[in-house]
Amino acid sequence: MSTILAIETSSELASAALLHGAVVTSAEAAGVTTHSQSILPMVQDLLARAGLALADCDAIAFGSGPGSFTGVRTACGIAQGLAYGADLPLLPTVTLLALAQACHEETGACDVLAVMDARMGEVYWAQYRWDREWQIVIAPTLSAASDVMPIGEVVACGNGLKAYEKDFAARSFFRAEMKEWVPHAAQIATLGALAFAQGQGVAAGVAEPLYLRNKVALTTNERLEKAAKEIA
Repeated sequence: MSTILAIETSSELASAALLHGAVVTSAEAAGVTTHSQSILPMVQDLLARAGLALADCDAIAFGSGPGSFTGVRTACGIAQGLAYGADLPLLPTVTLLALAQACHEETGACDVLAVMDARMGEVYWAQYRWDREWQIVIAPTLSAASDVMPIGEVVACGNGLKAYEKDFAARSFFRAEMKEWVPHAAQIATLGALAFAQGQGVAAGVAEPLYLRNKVALTTNERLEKAAKEIA
């Protein structure tokens, strides 16, 4: 079993995890305004508790997005810095897939719809199917909550369901009980180990965040136009 260090900062929850000896240990910090200040102490603590140095890891996995623009850049930047220093490969891991992994672990669901709050009236979402490994049914997408259209029956999870509860209330797909899940480094580590075993590690210099939204803010006129459409 490989040793994987994982970092996730795509939402308001910052987390780090270490998969070592088939056991995942993790730490998290909620409501932190600057994830970059909380992640490194968590990483140092996890390694110290395991009696490991960073160089003892096989690879570093990080939540590559989608998610907070600043958050996914933070995870990528910290992972790159650590990887450069220890000469380790990186494993960029899609945050929506991490949500699907959490849903699968908690509920046993094999057909999962992952929905994250993207703010600005939109959600990030994707559909996955588990059959000995994860398969992409619908690739990561950015849309209005009302435009989320899974294929077939699914178990849905993620904080986007709660953020746009009115849009999802009348939908027929089943929702996991923990509606406000956000991506976590524990699942990033698990998925990272699978990716590492398949030889999917990349050099630190080529790892990139996954962005689905080019613009992170609306102009005043765009906000007024959007509000007018919502009222109409």
